[in-house]
Amino acid sequence: MFKCYYITNKMTTKLNVLQVIPKLGYGGAETGCYDIAHFLTENDCGSFLVTSGGALLKFVKKDKVKLIRLPVHSKNPLLILFNTLILSIYIFIFKIDIIHARSRAPAWSCYFASIITRRAFVTTFHGTYNFKSNFKKFYNSVMLRAKLTIAGSNFIFDHINENYSEYLSKEKKLRVIFRGINVDYFNSKNISFLKQEKLKQEWDLSSNKFTILLPGRLTYWKGQEKFIESLNILIEDFNVTNFQAIILGSDQGRKVYSKKLINLIQRYSLNKKVKFIQHCNEMPLAYSLADVVVSASIEPEAFGRVSVEAQSMGKPIVASNIGGSKETIINKKTGFLYKHDDPRELAKILNTVIQLSPDELKFMGNEGRKNITKKFDVDTMCQSNLKEYKRLIKN
Repeated sequence: MFKCYYITNKMTTKLNVLQVIPKLGYGGAETGCYDIAHFLTENDCGSFLVTSGGALLKFVKKDKVKLIRLPVHSKNPLLILFNTLILSIYIFIFKIDIIHARSRAPAWSCYFASIITRRAFVTTFHGTYNFKSNFKKFYNSVMLRAKLTIAGSNFIFDHINENYSEYLSKEKKLRVIFRGINVDYFNSKNISFLKQEKLKQEWDLSSNKFTILLPGRLTYWKGQEKFIESLNILIEDFNVTNFQAIILGSDQGRKVYSKKLINLIQRYSLNKKVKFIQHCNEMPLAYSLADVVVSASIEPEAFGRVSVEAQSMGKPIVASNIGGSKETIINKKTGFLYKHDDPRELAKILNTVIQLSPDELKFMGNEGRKNITKKFDVDTMCQSNLKEYKRLIKN
C-alpha cells in the first residue's frame, strides 16, 4: 500500500488531491476518476471530487471522498470564471496539493485556480478532440498547460506530440499512463448462471445461436452502420445464418441516427437477427452472454474500453485497427484487428471466429484475460497516478 504523505520543512504532510470532471457517468474518463478518488482514500490521502452530477455519484463513498457540486460541465465563460473563484476558495480551505482536471471546460477553471493558489496542475488527455480551427486548438491547449499531462495511451501520446508540439516544453511533463479497469468486477467467474438465463429471457436470446455483441452509445463514429452492413455480407457472401447480434447502447437523443440504423436493419431483412438494447446495469453480465465482442469504431478510440473489458471477461474481441485498440489487443491471440470502415473485412473475420471450436474460443478468451490482468488493471493505473502526484510535490 502506498502512503500519501510527503516531507516539507521536516514535517510529514498528508497529500490532498482534487479531481475535477464535468459529470460522473459510466464513461472511461469518469470511471477512472471514480477509481482514483477511492484509491486515494485507501492510501491515506485526502480525496476531493468536483463534478456537476452523474449516474456514478450514488456509488461514491461520501464518508471518505469529499464531494463538491459545481457547474463544471459548462463552457460559459462567466461560469468558468465563477468556478475558478469557488475552486480557489476550496483549494485554500482544504489545503489541496494537486488539482487534476479531466476535461477541457473545467480544465480552464483549474488552470486559473492553480495560478491563483500556486498549486500543482495535472490533466489527463482523454481524447483526440476536435481541432479543425485555431480557436478549437487554443481551447484544447489548456490540457497541455499543466505541470503534468497524462496520456491514456501511446496513441494519444503520439497525437499530442504531432499536433500540439508548440504547447510542449521541458518544464511540462507528458506521461503515458494506461487506463485500467477493475478486473475483479469484469471477471466471468463472478457471473451467476441464473442471472445469465434471466437476461437471456429478457433480451429474447437463443442458447443455440452464436452471439455477437456490439456495445457503445449510438453515434456514427462507433460504426454501428458498418457493423450492420458486415452482418448482411456475412449472410449473403459467407452463407452464415446461425447467429444473433446485440447492439447495446443508448442513442442519447440522436433519434435521426437510431432511425437510420433501424431502416438499415429493415433494408437488409435483419429484423430477426439484430436486437437493439438501450442499457444494461451490469455490463459483465452482458459480456458473459456473448461468444464474441465487436468494437467497430470508424474513428480512433483514445483507449478502447470495450476491447479491454471484453478481454477481461475472457471473450474474443474483434476491433478496428485504429487508436488505442491496437495497443490493448494482441492480434490473432486475444482477438482480431481489421481495417476500419471496411464491413467486408469485418464480415470475413466474423466468419473466421464463428468457425472456431469452443476450445479455440476459450483459449483466445483466456489469453485475453491474462493480457488485461497483466497490463490494464485499475490498481496499476491508480498507483502510477499516485507516483506522479508525489513526484510533482517533491519537485
